[in-house]
Parts: sequence; structure tokens; C-alpha cells
Amino acid sequence: MKQQQSTIYWPPEQAEAGVREAAAVLANGGIVAFPTETVYGLGADARSSSAVEGIFAAKGRPSDNPLIVHLADAEAAAALAERLSPLERKLMDAFWPGPLTVVVPVRAGAVSPRVTAGLDTVGVRVPDHELARKLIAASGCPIAAPSANRSGRPSPTTARHVLEDLDGRIDGVLDGGATGVGLESTVVRVLDGAVHILRPGGITAEQLKKAVGDQGRVLSESDGEAAASATGAQSPSEAIAAGGAAAGKPSAPEEEAPRSPGVKYAHYAPKGVMVLVSGDPQRLPAAVQAAADEQRARGSRVGILACAENADAYRADAVLSLGLRSEPEQAAHALYAALRECDDRDISYIVAEAFPEAGIGAALRNRMLKAAGGRVIQA
Repeated sequence: MKQQQSTIYWPPEQAEAGVREAAAVLANGGIVAFPTETVYGLGADARSSSAVEGIFAAKGRPSDNPLIVHLADAEAAAALAERLSPLERKLMDAFWPGPLTVVVPVRAGAVSPRVTAGLDTVGVRVPDHELARKLIAASGCPIAAPSANRSGRPSPTTARHVLEDLDGRIDGVLDGGATGVGLESTVVRVLDGAVHILRPGGITAEQLKKAVGDQGRVLSESDGEAAASATGAQSPSEAIAAGGAAAGKPSAPEEEAPRSPGVKYAHYAPKGVMVLVSGDPQRLPAAVQAAADEQRARGSRVGILACAENADAYRADAVLSLGLRSEPEQAAHALYAALRECDDRDISYIVAEAFPEAGIGAALRNRMLKAAGGRVIQA
């Protein structure tokens, strides 16, 4: 993929023609960014190594980081999987279309080995976005699609974000408006009757447990050895890193690629340094302001990411509200756009409040830790 090329932009009011033309680009081996309910994805024909290599080149993405394959409907998963267990099918029935990626044994030759990073598994999902499903169906091919940003940058939740990072590097951008969830999909793998959460996301652990019922267990990164077996890690601590509790650390030994994207390398990072302030909600505001004041005294341009209840009381070069503390869904939706706004305002140091970890709050904390490079101040 050439560094300088003309990137086509299809606006929302031209959705029908945009889907048709973008699908033709994908069918001919091109690369197109498109909206999903989570974030914008950067898509290419998952069967074509040359097309998939264009994704890695455009993003600057490490080649041992697997890609998620997006499908138009659940039936298409059977064509890519060597087999599907009853529990995997149950999850697909419960959450597709939706922000759940299921890592399954890959059928030989079904997708390019560049998609799977040479592993024997592939992550698949059906996005809950009508435009995305129409595009995939019209292209006639399974679409490999990581987030449509330069590797390591905050994921894009609008077409403008995509163009900021990739204009001139990809063939086109299909604009479907702002995304809904705002964080990437939950990634799970089923092993030995248990659902292992490899990456928290739009589907919560509580939702998974309700769907699974008495047919299996749901294990997250805090479940030590059980999670290690699903990620390829050799110890509980490596499995915890895979889930993001120790952001920035490898999820598995260097000789094996991670089973899920978003667990091995630094991700979602703004240009400035970021620190997450966590702990007692009563002490949180004072700790946030103290960290901001210290950095401003050192000459930094400081931004604060806060809940709506506290935002008006803070003093900094930029204070951005992520929404109500009691509704982490708002913060999940707003996080990446806020990080990009800090970049636009030349913020060199970001102090971010931690939000409660219930529900999607677990995925929110995962992404904030990644953005902060694991830097945490305990209030």
C-alpha cells in the first residue's frame, strides 16, 4: 500500500452508493474503513494475504497481532470454523449481531494466515450495525478488520477520526456517523466447557454468565491459571496481563502471538502522558487535582478526564467530562474522542479519573489502563 493515495470518502447521505462502491473496492483487494457499533474498522478480504498485508502497512500494526473477521450473518461462521461447539453456538445465538468476538478453531485455508498470525484459531463476529452488515454481504467476502487507526492510537469512533490517522493510506472511508458502544468488542474463547474472556468489551461478564447459565463457567483475567490456558500464557500473571490488568505487558511468551487483538501491545494511547487515578471516590477529586497541579507547575499542559459530577470543580488547561459516574456506558462512549481532543488541544499530560468497574466499567478500565501505559495513582 502506497503512503500517498487518494482516499475516497462516502458521506452518510450517500450510504447506498457508498456501500456498493466500497464493496467493490473490498472485492478487488482494496482496504476500506467502515462503521460498526463499537468503533470504526479497517477492512480487507480476509482470504487475501495481499489485501490483509495492506491493513498492517496502513496501520503500522505488528504482524503477530491477529485480526478479527467480521461476517454478515452467523451462518458464515461455520464456513470459517473447523468446528463449532454447542457453547460457542449458544454465545453466537445470544449476542450476534453484537459486540462479541468468539475465537474458534479455524478451517484450513478459510482465511489468510496473516489474519490468524499463524495460529490455529480465528476470532469472528457479526457487527450490530446495518451499514457494516450490508457492506460485508455486498462484498461477498469475510472482512478482516482491526480498528481503523494508526497502531497504538485511540480507536476511531467517527469517520473524521479515521481520516485524521489514515487519509492517504487507505482506499476509502464509509461514514455511518458516530459509533454507539465506543469500545471494542469483548473477545472470548471456549475451552473445556468454560468461556474465557480474553479482552473485556461491549458484552459484559455478567451478560455472558446469564447467557451461559448452567452450561459452563465464565472466566476472566482474574481467574489465573484458567485464563492462562486460553491466552497461551504460561502463568497466572501472564494471563492477567493478557486481560489488561497489567497494561503494556505481554499476554504470552514472545514465541507465540496472542489469541486476541488488544492484549499484547500498547493501545489506545494519546500523544501525551496519561495517568489513571483510582481508589476511594471521596478522595479521588483531591488526588486528581494534586496530580494536575504538580504537572502544571512543571510546565506541562494538563488535561483532566472526569465524571460529570466532578468536572466543574477541577482546574486544568482542559477538563473533559466523560459522563455520569453511575453510568460508565457514557464514559465508554466518550473515552476515545476525549483522548483525541486532548491531542487536538496539545495536552501533554492527562490525569484521568477511574470509573466503577461493574458492567462495561471493566472494559473501560482496561482501555484506560492501556492508554495510561499502566500508570496508576492510588487515591
